[in-house]
Parts: sequence; C-alpha cells; structure tokens
Amino acid sequence: MRTTTIMLAIILLLAVGTAQAADSAKVYGKGISAPDTVRISDVLANPDAFVGKAIRVTGLAVGVCAYRGCWINLASDTEGESLRVKVKDGEIVFPPEIMGESVTAEGVWTANLISLKPAEQVKDGEGKKNAACLVEGEDACKTVYQLSGTGAVVAGK
Repeated sequence: MRTTTIMLAIILLLAVGTAQAADSAKVYGKGISAPDTVRISDVLANPDAFVGKAIRVTGLAVGVCAYRGCWINLASDTEGESLRVKVKDGEIVFPPEIMGESVTAEGVWTANLISLKPAEQVKDGEGKKNAACLVEGEDACKTVYQLSGTGAVVAGK
C-alpha cells in the first residue's frame, strides 16, 4: 500500500511538472510540426542544399526585431554563427522578452539575391528587383539566406 501511494505521488508530481512546462511554452504562428530538427551549423555549412525545403531548427534567441518583432536570430551550435528567422509582418510578432530563450522555429529555407548597388537596380520584364544582379553578374550581388518562418515555439523559463 505504501509503495502504491509513493508511486501515485511521483506520477502526480511528474504530471504537474509536465503541465507547468507545457504552460510556460509560447506558440507563435502555426507552431511546429516537422518531425526532425536540423542543426543550424549544418544548414549554414551547406545553405544551398536546403533552399526551398521546409526545415525546423532550434537555438537561443540572440536577436529580435525591436521595431515590429518580424524576425529573430537564433544562435548556432557553432560559436559565432546565427540564423535569421523572418516572418510576415504582423502575422507573427516576436516580443523582445524572448532574448536568451530557447526557440524552435519552422519554415522554408530561402535564398534571396540582393544587389550590392540598390540605387542602380533595374527591373526585368518580370518586374524582379534583382535584375541588376542578372545584368551585372554575381559579383554585384550577395545571397542572403533566411528561414521564412511559419511558426515557432519559445520554451518558457
């Protein structure tokens, strides 16, 4: 009888602890549903291999957009590296208070070709703003990679 009571008490404590942990996590956007997490260092080591793919990453929030909360930077598992998670303005808003917290984010990895001479950008027949890159060559442009986020979960403290 005593063993049963102790076991029930342990189960109850575990259930309460799990419920409190779940309550302290905050879900943004669609949350996360991808089954596997990709290490940020793996994505940054070979970014072109992930372009167009839905991925999930986890890292500490080391930067948050102070203006609209429309992006966060997540620290990599390799020191000095970080990955940007950009969300649609107004659809998801990350508060500055999540700095230093563990964030799991999900979305599509994108490569954006940016002209290094924005004043000289021209539009091609399709109206693409990076046409200057196509005209002047790759040395006039830079590829900026980011996770176009659809959801995130911030672990509570």
